[in-house]
Amino acid sequence: MMEDFNSETDSDYTSYWRDWFISSRGNEYFCEIDEEYLTDRFNLTGLNTEVAYYQYALDLVTDVFDLDADDDLREQIEKSARHLYGLVHARYIVTTRGLAKMVDKYKKCDFGKCPRVMCEGHPLLPMGQHDIPNVSTVRLYCAKCEDIYNPKSSRHASIDGAYFGASFHSMLFQVYPSLVPAKSLSRYEPRIYGFRVHASAALARWQDQYREDMRVRVLDAGILVKYTEEEEMEAEDDDDDEEQEFETKGERLVGDAASGRMDMGI
Repeated sequence: MMEDFNSETDSDYTSYWRDWFISSRGNEYFCEIDEEYLTDRFNLTGLNTEVAYYQYALDLVTDVFDLDADDDLREQIEKSARHLYGLVHARYIVTTRGLAKMVDKYKKCDFGKCPRVMCEGHPLLPMGQHDIPNVSTVRLYCAKCEDIYNPKSSRHASIDGAYFGASFHSMLFQVYPSLVPAKSLSRYEPRIYGFRVHASAALARWQDQYREDMRVRVLDAGILVKYTEEEEMEAEDDDDDEEQEFETKGERLVGDAASGRMDMGI
């Protein structure tokens, strides 16, 4: 809330809104947007329909807010200002200047480190799974294991993922290819008393489970399977019948051959 910001007058309140926002707990993922970017209306195209009290919110973000509003209206404008800043932030961080600022924060591990042990504390990047607001919260992407994680702090976990966008992390590594880490080839190996678990046994268990899962999916889809358990038993029975029939035919041929020799007087 705004009372967390130590200011004595309303002029301080409006003059340092962005400083207050960036320094507030829970907003460590955000970088400061340049004033030139905020004042260029081209960069704000379409946001007036997505943000309530758009003009008042923009005035507050750009430090020109001078409306004598009551507490309720001021709170609504403050909420809209935070939302507006987040939406503009998603556009700003894919610019050259914005990427440079986020790279600095990335190198300092301001976004945290990967919780996966095998990644050895590799720094993370914030990202959104959607570009539309109010769909999903922010996630953290690890370029080493190429997986995403939830933030540890509840303050960070409540940030809208649209404030970073689904393309930012990919764009950053396209512009800064030297930051792309070597992929982690190490995997955890289960051991018993220091000895690795037999790989073929683990592979067999995986194959059995995969085969069972596939059988269930195929049956649920209504597709006839040739080698289900029931059909395997039927196939074995058919094989036995065919083998018995073959033996019977063989005995008949032998009998017919013997009868022919007898008729010929052999």
